[in-house]
Amino acid sequence: MKTIAVIPARLASTRLPRKMLRDVMGKPLIGVVYEAVRLSPLLSEVIIATDSDEIMSACRQHGWNARLTSSQHRSGTERVHEISNTESADVYINVQGDEPLVRAEQIGRLLQVMENPAVQVGTLITPAADPDIANPNAVKVVTDLKGRALYFSRATIPFDRDNSNPRYFKHLGLYAYRKPALDKFVSLSESFLENSERLEQLRFLENGIPIYVGETPYDSVGVDTEEDLRRVMEILKTR
Repeated sequence: MKTIAVIPARLASTRLPRKMLRDVMGKPLIGVVYEAVRLSPLLSEVIIATDSDEIMSACRQHGWNARLTSSQHRSGTERVHEISNTESADVYINVQGDEPLVRAEQIGRLLQVMENPAVQVGTLITPAADPDIANPNAVKVVTDLKGRALYFSRATIPFDRDNSNPRYFKHLGLYAYRKPALDKFVSLSESFLENSERLEQLRFLENGIPIYVGETPYDSVGVDTEEDLRRVMEILKTR
């Protein structure tokens, strides 16, 4: 499959202002993500998609492949869709710009999910570490027996009513789409659940579009807070 990875990156983040340009081991955060994604040999191209002139300037300075996209997009998926209108591929991978610990193995696992031509949308899960189970910044996932997501939530799901010690799974910020799924996504209005949880993937589920998940043992840390940023830098120092 010809696969293009797109890294949506906007400067106007609320919880951690200007996080895409925050310094991580001597580079802007977006560049750490870009260089990590580039390590996958399965990708035809990696593109940073941004609406920020500052991010574009940083990309030009470092030689990172970037495109200026519309400032009207309300989600990363919409930004990926804009790229899909000019760049042809069998599969488009959306890597969140705040996932500096992304690994080539994760991308490989995600593409295994997409080997089934019937799958229109795929993503990844990993066993949730104890600190993430009750953390609203770590999105939890429950799935059916066929590996399709039933729901994503910032809440702790499933609820352990009888102390049965269920397995909890954390959602990782990587998605894979086929072009028709992207076209459908942008044609739909923002959904109630999407707005409630502030999770764009719920637009697919609320409109009956299944999301297939693959499990990976490799966890990640999305950078949403100063604490996340410190945690990421400590992990990168040990690599």
